[in-house]
Amino acid sequence: MISVNNLTKSFGGQLLFDDIAFKINPRERVGLVGRNGHGKTTLFRIITSEESPDAGTITVPKHYRIGYVTQKLDFTENTVLKEGMRGLSEKDQGHYWKVEKILAGLGFSDEEMHQNPYEFSGGYQVRLNLAKVLVAEPDLLLLDEPTNYLDITSIRWIERFLINWHHELMIITHDRSFMDKVVTHIIGIHRKKVRKIKGDTKKFYSQAAQDEEIYKKTRINDEQRKKDMELFISRFRAKARLANMVQSRIKTLEKMEKRDKLETIKTLDFSFQSSPFRGKFVLQANNISFSYNPKITLINDFSLRVGTRDRIFVVGNNGKGKTTLLRLLSETLKSQTGKIISAPGIKKGFFEQTNISSLDDTRTVEDEVLYSHSSVDRQKARNICGAMMFEGDNALKKIGVLSGGEKSRVMLGKLLLTPVNLLLLDEPTNHLDMESCDALLAAIDSFDGAVIMVSHNEIFLHALAERLIVFQDDFPYIFEGSYQRFLEKVGWQDKETALNSFQKSSSKKEFPVKLNKKKMRRKRSNIIAERSKILKPLEQKTARVENDIEALEKKLNQLNKALLKALEMKNGTEIVELSQSIHTCQASIDVLFNELEKLTATFEAKHAIFEKKIEQNGLETI
Repeated sequence: MISVNNLTKSFGGQLLFDDIAFKINPRERVGLVGRNGHGKTTLFRIITSEESPDAGTITVPKHYRIGYVTQKLDFTENTVLKEGMRGLSEKDQGHYWKVEKILAGLGFSDEEMHQNPYEFSGGYQVRLNLAKVLVAEPDLLLLDEPTNYLDITSIRWIERFLINWHHELMIITHDRSFMDKVVTHIIGIHRKKVRKIKGDTKKFYSQAAQDEEIYKKTRINDEQRKKDMELFISRFRAKARLANMVQSRIKTLEKMEKRDKLETIKTLDFSFQSSPFRGKFVLQANNISFSYNPKITLINDFSLRVGTRDRIFVVGNNGKGKTTLLRLLSETLKSQTGKIISAPGIKKGFFEQTNISSLDDTRTVEDEVLYSHSSVDRQKARNICGAMMFEGDNALKKIGVLSGGEKSRVMLGKLLLTPVNLLLLDEPTNHLDMESCDALLAAIDSFDGAVIMVSHNEIFLHALAERLIVFQDDFPYIFEGSYQRFLEKVGWQDKETALNSFQKSSSKKEFPVKLNKKKMRRKRSNIIAERSKILKPLEQKTARVENDIEALEKKLNQLNKALLKALEMKNGTEIVELSQSIHTCQASIDVLFNELEKLTATFEAKHAIFEKKIEQNGLETI
């Protein structure tokens, strides 16, 4: 458990958070949310003592170990497996199978585990750093955007791993679906303060919006009361018979708390410009193939037709060719066989992960946007800078001093300037906060053109995907249908799911006995039936408790509003009755939350038992 006490931190003249306090209790898994630049990563760095606060303290128990994945690459061993073993605690030295399980879950093959760490891309090297922290099993695990370098199967694997994490966890991620599945609590940095709630991001943002609405209405009511009292005082100050009433209002005015008007929080304003197109198909790929290595073909004899309003998502494991395919379709890379045919009048807009290297470090943000297209004048460039959250003097920052996330926003800003009818987007949500991801999703949905997008974000896949290009098995193939239909009909060949089976009596590897397909289906059906019988009643009871809590919280909100009115009217009897009702309602909510916590813990424990059964029997994860 750690305790943050009255913490204040400024950075570059900007106050990030002011006098904040919270606790991370045993076995809590906490999601840290807030807009980009509001101090999430800075808070992590303060917890790990990499930075110092301006004021306040963090209390950490003696011998409490904190694990934090760094971007610094410091490898000393000659194989990935040996390097991963450097993360093992003293009591686990030599237990290489623990490291193998984590590395396999994060996408390393048996062969790759025996290669030199420096032979891998930066993304895989960061995964190795992540593996070293996970095998150390720290008391508090801090993860900052862990999904940025993971593919879908690795994301699903680490999701299950973290759900079964037996210590404390704090995580920053733009992937709302991933966070909501993993965490038990949310801490939000909002208006330089923090709020901690039990529940997921939906509950946090709903409660925050509700509180702000109450604050605004209360401020307006207070302002009106203040004006009424000031008018009364000025009108009747000279009346001797009303002197007591005047003095009473003067004292009330002095005691009234001043509520400042809430500052408007800027958000990313995405709106892609579409260029009119009357044809039926915008692009066609005919039997294209490509390989970087003569021995390894990434794309072989692949064909695709893209309709005018298609929403096509490219999904699959990293390193299989997703970005390469997008570059082929954008024609920034030439296919080795076959050809790409773009319809006359097609205008492509391409956002690529590595495109930030094309930015000129000596230019300002405004200049980079200004020179991106001949039709752009300085005012239009300024407007785009503002939309991308580079307002005022921030638009005059040099590209060279920007973070990776800020550079990605510059690239998106440049893409917004030119009318296009085919968008090719390579993981554009990396480095965006949750609110910005929501804005991007809405913009893509309303774009009047075709979209081909590489993404591991399952919220985008469920909301937008109408067709899929799937990199699974040897070569990509087209799946006609939604992402949910793909999961039901095909599904992912997930990594092994042994999340809690680190304790083995010997270092000898064990392999499950292989069943034939008929027996495997029968055994799988039996486990599904048993799981449903045990878990469904728990799910139903949990849903009932959640509904009861929601109903009581609505009632509590109504009672609080009624109390405010009663206070204004100075109705003593009603104030007493409402206060008693509020107390009873709050007590009932607390009881239900305790019940919900017990139900959740029971559900997770029983669910883990079935996961273990699946693993021990060598069956697919269900």
